[in-house]
Amino acid sequence: MTAKNAENPADLRSAGLEAMRTALPGLFPDGDIDLRDGRLGEELVEIGLTSVWGALWAREGLSPRDRSLVTLGILIALGAETELRTHVRIGVTNGLTEDEIAEVIYHASGYAGFPAATAARNAAREALSG
Repeated sequence: MTAKNAENPADLRSAGLEAMRTALPGLFPDGDIDLRDGRLGEELVEIGLTSVWGALWAREGLSPRDRSLVTLGILIALGAETELRTHVRIGVTNGLTEDEIAEVIYHASGYAGFPAATAARNAAREALSG
């Protein structure tokens, strides 16, 4: 399986924008947008747009809901709390319930450790309260 419409970098960028807009409704305006801010490392968002959102989230094979479950587990294991807050909200958009998000955190405690799960719980609480 491949990303939809991913024949060249422009297609990956377009697929990435579509996937991001679906996952984070109302955050990005319609049409082509420039995500660079003129500061150090400004290309990182563009790299993520094509390589993560375009090449991975736009792929067929897993539903957005399943991708959210996998992503939450990975982010918990990595201790990536900033990304986790965003992906908790994306998970809700993709149909996860708060109880299911809690279960991912509980399950991760056995594999990633209790401190990682506690940090994830705190990040998820913050994401869901806002």
